[in-house]
Amino acid sequence: MTAETVDRTEEPDGPGGPDGVRDRRREQRGWYFYDFACSVYSTSVLTVFLGPYLTSVAKAAADAEGFVHPLGIPLRAGSVFAYSVSVSVVVAVLVMPLAGAAADRTGRKKPLLAASAYLGATATAGMFFLDGDRYLLGALLLIVANASLSVSMVLYNAFLPQIAGPEERDAVSSRGWAFGYTSGALVLVLNLVLYTGHDTFGVSESTAVRICLASAGVWWGAFTLVPLRRLRDRAVPAHGEGSVGTGWRQLRNTLRDMRRHPLTLSFLLAYLVYNDGIQTVISQASVYGSEELDLDQTTLITAVLLVQILAVAGALGMGRLARSYGAKRTVLASLAVWTLILGAGYFLPAGTPVAFYALAAAIGLVLGGSQALSRSLFSHLVPRGKEAEYFSAYEMSDRGLSWLGPLVFGLAYQLTGSYRDAIISLVVFFVVGSVLLARVPVGRAIAAAGNPVPARI
Repeated sequence: MTAETVDRTEEPDGPGGPDGVRDRRREQRGWYFYDFACSVYSTSVLTVFLGPYLTSVAKAAADAEGFVHPLGIPLRAGSVFAYSVSVSVVVAVLVMPLAGAAADRTGRKKPLLAASAYLGATATAGMFFLDGDRYLLGALLLIVANASLSVSMVLYNAFLPQIAGPEERDAVSSRGWAFGYTSGALVLVLNLVLYTGHDTFGVSESTAVRICLASAGVWWGAFTLVPLRRLRDRAVPAHGEGSVGTGWRQLRNTLRDMRRHPLTLSFLLAYLVYNDGIQTVISQASVYGSEELDLDQTTLITAVLLVQILAVAGALGMGRLARSYGAKRTVLASLAVWTLILGAGYFLPAGTPVAFYALAAAIGLVLGGSQALSRSLFSHLVPRGKEAEYFSAYEMSDRGLSWLGPLVFGLAYQLTGSYRDAIISLVVFFVVGSVLLARVPVGRAIAAAGNPVPARI
């Protein structure tokens, strides 16, 4: 990329006049499509297929007591998926701040977005080769794909303050999540057709699952082309230190800079806690449904499809509620609903798909909105010029530091052998997260970051 091809406009709204508005809208529509591209991984791979399938592969490799022994460490086969998710986010912790710092130093978010997106898409497509007892291959591909997604989301989210003004970010962020849930629902319909009719298509059930896993990687890679064509890199002032070999130094500088904004850090702490619970529920729901509730794969796919459909309406509807009641109050209300959902899930009897569908509907209505509004809230708390660095910290809370929930879930099952005990242990994340968020004066935090405070926040 040459210096002439880098857009030098720093204002979120872009240049004035009809052409500037049109260019901004075009860039926003391109931005939505990365949610459209990568959300299929989160839905089809992480939420539906990989958990139960990797668990079955690990069980095929287990000894008579149900343990596998990677590196000589005894692990219950049922915990392999949860532990792999935890390892993936630890890897992401090490990489995301470096990617954010490099993006802010060079202004080249797009090449870094492309590299991380296509690494993740390739690892996901490689899941087609996960069969037999090759659970270590599945764990490795999961770690690479999950960490790559986290890095790419740092760069993707960092575009939000540049393409949307303060008053429109709730709506733009919510539309992005809606695009993602729309693609997740569409691909799940295709997955359901293939999985339920695998005999008709002349493939085994295992092969159908592997095709569904790999197709998510192909989808991710194909639709990533849209944001790469429409998003524009912004030039940055010369820093004098260069951008190569300074990642860790820049990370230390970022952490020191964030201490100058303690209210932003307070929001991040709250988000880290409650989002850890959200991410763990999303990633472990299918394992809970298949292993504890004795639900078949078709029921799980249909339930997640219901989540995807309702999540579109939920994201847009909660965006409208935020305009009336403020984003903070709306998020707090959603966390109360999440707590009730976990309590209901603990008492849900096995073999009752209708009750499971009702629980899935409740998750769908709060899932998209709680995440979209959290993202837009944080975008107000980022000092100008620090977008990628600060969003790397946000993404560490969103995905990169969400290792504690899966670890708690896996340990609870490891110690008790009960997925019900594992699922109810997640309530603490929502309760503590709600208390921490309620204590954050969001208006003061926005002003302290040097940004205009919206009329209602």
